[in-house]
Amino acid sequence: MAASLFLSLLPAHKLPSNSTPVLTRMTANKKQKSKSICPISASSSSSFRNGSPSETDCPVPLDQQPVNEYQSLSTSLPFSWATADLRLYSSRLALTGASFALIVGLPVSAFGTGSLSDPRCALGVVSAGLLAVTLAVLRMYLGWAYIGNRLLSATVEYEETGWYDGQIWVKTPEVLARDRLLGSFSVKPVLSRVKLTLIGLAISLVACAFLFINIENPRDTSKDSGERAVAGAYSDESARSFEPDAFCGEPDLS
Repeated sequence: MAASLFLSLLPAHKLPSNSTPVLTRMTANKKQKSKSICPISASSSSSFRNGSPSETDCPVPLDQQPVNEYQSLSTSLPFSWATADLRLYSSRLALTGASFALIVGLPVSAFGTGSLSDPRCALGVVSAGLLAVTLAVLRMYLGWAYIGNRLLSATVEYEETGWYDGQIWVKTPEVLARDRLLGSFSVKPVLSRVKLTLIGLAISLVACAFLFINIENPRDTSKDSGERAVAGAYSDESARSFEPDAFCGEPDLS
């Protein structure tokens, strides 16, 4: 009891009068330091890591951006055939040509020549199939060439609301590098394959046309005998049998 009473009678330790402002300044300095080293927000950190602005900064609509156009083209028919392996690509083109030749080319050629055994009928069927394949491959080439040009170009032409509202957007360095990488290593090999296919089909069509023109027709004996004749209408031999008086004396003159 005596000890506790003695302690209670001791004067309390008082802080200096100027201690309150010092503590206030120290607290403010700590808060300022904590604000200066606050962590980077998620959006800013992601932009820093990517090194490129967000895709929302691009004014081009999504369906008109070259990357999205490339993805859409590579999954549509018949453009996706060109990206397949060589065996699948060749088989699809052969099936397309054979189907068109049998469904369209054979009836038309048979009707035009009048006989299925005529060599011109076979050439007509083959030419019809080659023509169908050529049109399909030409369509592939035009589509892939369009996408390749948009990927390799430094600018993008797009339409905001319609065909009358055309705009041009200059690609950022990051977008340009990505698009040109895609165009060089994904689109150019496809264009090379399609070009070689078109060259082969053009040579085949020219060969078929050359053979079709140079097929010998049935020989007309009237030309060798010197007689006048019009196929299906007139010949000297038939006219002599019906009107012998009109040819009277001609053998003696010869």
